[in-house]
This record gives sequence, structure tokens and C-alpha cells, in this order.
Amino acid sequence: MELEIFGKDGKSTGKKAKLNDAVFAVAQPNDHAIWLDVKQHLANKRQGTHKTLEKSEVSGSTKKLHRQKGTGGSRKGSIKSPLFKGGARVFGPKPRDYSFKLNKKVKDLARRSALTYKAKDGAIKVLDSVSLEAPKTKEMASMLKAFELGARKALVVVPTHDANVLLSARNIPGARVVTASDVNTYDIMNCNGVLIVKDAIAPLEATLLS
Repeated sequence: MELEIFGKDGKSTGKKAKLNDAVFAVAQPNDHAIWLDVKQHLANKRQGTHKTLEKSEVSGSTKKLHRQKGTGGSRKGSIKSPLFKGGARVFGPKPRDYSFKLNKKVKDLARRSALTYKAKDGAIKVLDSVSLEAPKTKEMASMLKAFELGARKALVVVPTHDANVLLSARNIPGARVVTASDVNTYDIMNCNGVLIVKDAIAPLEATLLS
């Protein structure tokens, strides 16, 4: 497939970029692979430090509250019982690792499927360049506004790490800049528009087809 190449002002340069159909036009996008990759991405971000106190950890007396029989009430062994206010919690959360393994082929398929959906929706635009001489948030915001992404979520894909572009987008809500090798399914599906620098197309395709 071919897409027009735009300048930072949102106007067409009259040139076209050729995109590999194996990456941007998958015949059968795999929704389950997308779900798995997004699930792994979110799971890996979880700290898993949640913890509640068990009965042995709660501060309180261990004295039996009253005699076992003859009171007409239930048997109560400790004030630290989960039945009482300030007591322990039954089956509460414990620190754990939520991360899990996902095969590279599945992750690549998920990213290709996500890009295919965005391409079908016309949400992918190819940029001639986004290079900046210095960090300029105003210029980055103006560029996103030119593509009607000023108040929406935008994913900008650059070929290599560019500090000026990264710093320019850092304070813009919803804007995210990633290198071609770091593109992930969650960012693709979570944004309203994907802006790919033309020089980032080749490394992106190489990453997803390797």
C-alpha cells in the first residue's frame, strides 16, 4: 500500500511512501493476539506491592474473649478475628508478580494487526520529518493540531532516539514519541492517530517481520 507524505504543517508534499502490506494490511488481523499483548503490557506495569494484614500480623490481644460454652453466643477466639472491626482480612491480596511471557511471534502479529486496523481507519499519516533544532513544545503542538490531534491522543514514531522531539512532546497531554523498535500494541490501540516519520518505516517493518 502507498500513503501520502505530509510536512509538519499538515500539507501534502506530493510524494508517496510505500508500506509493506504484511505489516500495514494484514489479511486477517488477530484480535486475540492484540488482547494478549495489551494484557501483558498492562500486567508488566503493575507493581504488585499490594498487601493486607493477616491474623498473625494484626496488633491486638490474643486473650480469649469469653468462655467457650454457656454464653449463648458464638465462639470467639481472638479480637484479631476478621469478624471484628480492626481485625484481619480474609484472603487479602499479597505481593506478587503479574508479568507473564508472550512469544515474540504473537507480539509481532499483535502489532501488525493493530497497525492494520489503524490503516483501515485512515489514522496513519506519514511525515517527511519531525526534526527540531531545539526542544519546542509550541512547534510540536502546532504540528499535532495540523493533523487534528491537538486535543487527542497521538503516537509519533521516529527512526531513532531524538531528544529534541521527545522533550517537545513531553508536556503535551496525550502525545507520545517512540522509536520504531519500541512501538507496542497498547500505544497503537490507545491513540487516535499514528504519525510515522518516513525514515522510521523501514526499521519498523524490519522489527515486525524479523
